[in-house]
Formats: sequence, C-alpha cells, structure tokens
Amino acid sequence: MRIVFMGTPSFAVSSLERVLESGHEVVAVFTQPDRPKGRKRELTPPPVKEAALVHGIPVHQPERMRSREAVKLVESLKPDLIVTAAYGQILPRAVLDVPPLGCINVHGSLLPHYRGGAPIQRSIINGESVTGVTIMYMAEGLDTGDMISRVEVPIEDSDTSGTLFEKLSLAGADLLARTLPEIEAGNVTAVAQAHDEATYAPNLTREDERIDWSRSARQIFNQVRGLSPMAGAFTLWNGEPFKVWRCVVERTETAASSEYAPGTVLSTDGEGIVVQTGAGTLRLLDIQPAGKRTMLAAEWLKGARLERGQRFGGDGQ
Repeated sequence: MRIVFMGTPSFAVSSLERVLESGHEVVAVFTQPDRPKGRKRELTPPPVKEAALVHGIPVHQPERMRSREAVKLVESLKPDLIVTAAYGQILPRAVLDVPPLGCINVHGSLLPHYRGGAPIQRSIINGESVTGVTIMYMAEGLDTGDMISRVEVPIEDSDTSGTLFEKLSLAGADLLARTLPEIEAGNVTAVAQAHDEATYAPNLTREDERIDWSRSARQIFNQVRGLSPMAGAFTLWNGEPFKVWRCVVERTETAASSEYAPGTVLSTDGEGIVVQTGAGTLRLLDIQPAGKRTMLAAEWLKGARLERGQRFGGDGQ
C-alpha cells in the first residue's frame, strides 16, 4: 500500500518503523512543526521527523491540516491509506476522504475511554490498573471513529508516564502490524464506539500539575508518576515551585485521621521526607527545588532548613 504517515512524538516512531518493516511504501510523513525546547529554546524537530529523515522519507510540517495547501498536498500523494499516531491535529473531512482505504489512528487508550490528547498520563493519574491501544477509523470528531482492533496493557505501580508511553508505543506498533494486512485484504469489521460511555483525557494544564495535599496519599502518588518524566508534579516551598518526581505511599488511610494538616512534614531522614496528606502519608524520594537540579530528597535535606511541623503548599511555614 501507498501510505501517508502522520505522527509527532516518540510514541509514534515505533508505529512508523513497523509500517516500513511490513513492506509498505511510506510516500510521505506529516508531523508538527519544529518547536523551541529546553532552557536555550533551541528549535527542535519532532522525533517522527528525525526517524523519517533517517529512512529518506519526505517530511511535511503544515501548521494547519485544514489549509487548502495541506489538503492539496495530501491529494497529490495519492495514498491508499493514511496512518496517524499522536499527530496532534484533527484531520478535516477533505483529508479523510482522500485515501480509498480510509484513515486509521493508533490511540493510546481503550476507547471509548480516554478520548483526547493525554490518555496515557490521565490513565495513571486516575489510578487505572489497565489501559491499552485502540486502532480505529478516523472521523471528524475527537477519537469518535469505529474501532478496528485493540489490545490491553496492564498498568503497574512502578509505571510512570514515561514507561507506559514506551509499553503502549510498542503494543500499538505490534497491533498495527497485525491490522494492516486485514485492511489491505478488505477483511476489517469495524465496531462503533459506545458514545454514551465515552470519557475524555484533555491535554494537561498547569493546575493538573499542582499537588493538592488534601487528597489521599494514593491519589498524589498516582499524580506524581502520571506526570513523570514530562512536566512533573509540584507543590510550593517558601513560595516557590518545588517539584516531586518520585514518591511512595508510606501509610494509607480511608479518611483523614491525623492531628496534622495536609502538607505537614512529619519526618525527615536518610530515606526522604514524610508528608501528611488528606488520607495517609507520602514519602518524597526524588525532588527538585526551584532553580536546582533533580536530586534525592535525602541529599537536599543535608543543606535545607526543613523541620517537622512545617508545611508544603504555602510559604513553607
């Protein structure tokens, strides 16, 4: 098949590689424009662009797929099929109608649950034990198309967004390799989603990253690992952001039963910082104070003026 591939982050690279390994002709790759990254704000190409250039595949980076120029470009490529994976743009009907075999998407959740741009992070943040990948035909709505195939992937307590991205990337690539022959042969029986059961995973905001110490230890633990290693969860210490990259639940409780207010430091030792939450306690292990590198909490404690009874979340007093 002549395939146009559309994707942007590292999650999509495995799917692109698998399409190539399957012997199909990837006539072009579409990805998001290069963006400034890092402290120096250097213009950085998306991982999919880098992978495509290694294979000598032409790369296109339109700001808007809805533009007439982008639509005409897709039409000129005459693809049999368009494959997308975490592309970052919703394709207009004019593009969806181009390939005779349709447009399919590799989505990192078990649809209709977690439609949207952050399904992997939010599945961890919400404490799910199972997620997966769904391959579906694309429609004009947000992840609303009929489902072709899917695979389940367990979420372990040791998983972060980083490890789960990798697991789902590989699972999605394997599923895509098994699905493409069925599409090519015309043997697909797509199933409509139960739209009344749909849940959504919108892109994360700064407020999603803020730790609310009144929540349970387990909920905050899920938030921290769901935001690692990308944005990171944060609280305030002495009025400045204080990131938490890794923690463990020290003690669980079904409801608040402590004399200490949520966010209160209960102990500091060579193994980290124990903090009271709304239900249970949390031990902070890897942290990043404002203006500093990520470090072990125990290392930071050697020079920090942190005492039992002080509180995170406000001015630190």
